[in-house]
Amino acid sequence: MHPTSGLPSLDALGGDLLLLPVWRRTISLAMPFALTAAFFVLASRGLWIAALACPVILSFITYGSVSHDLVHRTLRLPRWLNEPLLSAIELIGLRSGHAYRFTHLHHHARFPADDDIEARSAHMSLMGALLDGITLQPRLWIFAMRSAKHERGWIAGEGIAVIALLAGAAAAIPRTPIPAIYAALMIAGSWIFPLITVFIPHLPLGESELTRTRLFRGIVLSVIAADHLYHLEHHLYPQVPHHFWPRLARRLDPHFARLGIEPVKLFF
Repeated sequence: MHPTSGLPSLDALGGDLLLLPVWRRTISLAMPFALTAAFFVLASRGLWIAALACPVILSFITYGSVSHDLVHRTLRLPRWLNEPLLSAIELIGLRSGHAYRFTHLHHHARFPADDDIEARSAHMSLMGALLDGITLQPRLWIFAMRSAKHERGWIAGEGIAVIALLAGAAAAIPRTPIPAIYAALMIAGSWIFPLITVFIPHLPLGESELTRTRLFRGIVLSVIAADHLYHLEHHLYPQVPHHFWPRLARRLDPHFARLGIEPVKLFF
């Protein structure tokens, strides 16, 4: 039995939810680097429509997918590989991977407490959530630097690396604006994270773990969210990599129905 919700244990739901094939793991880890390279190649050739799509996809598959798996260590990588990859992939997005880990795991442990800085926008209006994203990443970094005990070296180094990358992009402008455009796109892309990952899925006034996060279902929302609807399922079973969230959701549906948890749908 799940320790807090009355749902089945992960063992009862199926150990296959943890067994990610090597080929899927390899593709997931390669995609951020491939998309970054594709942006610079396409931009240098003047193919701006295709180039601009790369940072959009990159923001989605890092913060919400691959980096998220590295934060929770759900890819089952050895630490000597998981930690540098978390750092490198988030630095591609001009963010600190280890600050992300500290604040995100704090969110899992503390939501909806006032000291959950990552989910602060769950208590805001729509406009507040949109504005919150503008300063979120620096605030997460400062919070992690002040509060983390075991990963402060990583967090400090990644902060310095982000500043160095931004300085390099600015210094390159007389020769080419492409690095600065990339940096601006990645920073602007992170501004919607509070809206997408906090404001929309969370219900801070819910009375239990089952009612503090919305349950989403339906074809329309699945297409809009690129099959990343499963925030409640993730909160309940954070050990499952994002690749298997749809499979986890299907196995949980009868239990959600039994408990009277109604899903949110858009049309069908």
